[in-house]
Amino acid sequence: MKRLDTDKLYVDFRAGVTMTQPIIGRKYTLTHSDITADLFLAIGLQFAYDKVNAMRDEVLAEWRTNNGFPFLYVYVYVDGQFDPAVAAKRIEIFKRELPLALEAIRYGDRRLFAAHPELDKAPIWIHFGSANLEYNWFENWGTPKDYM
Repeated sequence: MKRLDTDKLYVDFRAGVTMTQPIIGRKYTLTHSDITADLFLAIGLQFAYDKVNAMRDEVLAEWRTNNGFPFLYVYVYVDGQFDPAVAAKRIEIFKRELPLALEAIRYGDRRLFAAHPELDKAPIWIHFGSANLEYNWFENWGTPKDYM
């Protein structure tokens, strides 16, 4: 697994969020530059669709609850304009890069985790999103603590 270079992570707190509030409804948009390898994390009440490019290789995440317990829901878009063979390759790439993405979210929002340490034990659910049922599923990826 590649390790996060914190000097290449740029965090943008958007309107409606502070470094520690709110939890539920807090949304993350993680994008990157193929040229510089910089990572860009927007944290807000809405996803930063202004940062999404035509390749749709961003990672979207948000805090949700189930029966009163928080969990981190992460969404990656694996098809759309792509054929099934490309969707399978995109899943492979996302699975390789997701640990780095989760580490970037955990580090980039570290003050939230410091203020709410129970979040480090919340489950992470990854939704590999596809219109093709063969490529549309959920996986449990541990907890934020696993990506410190």
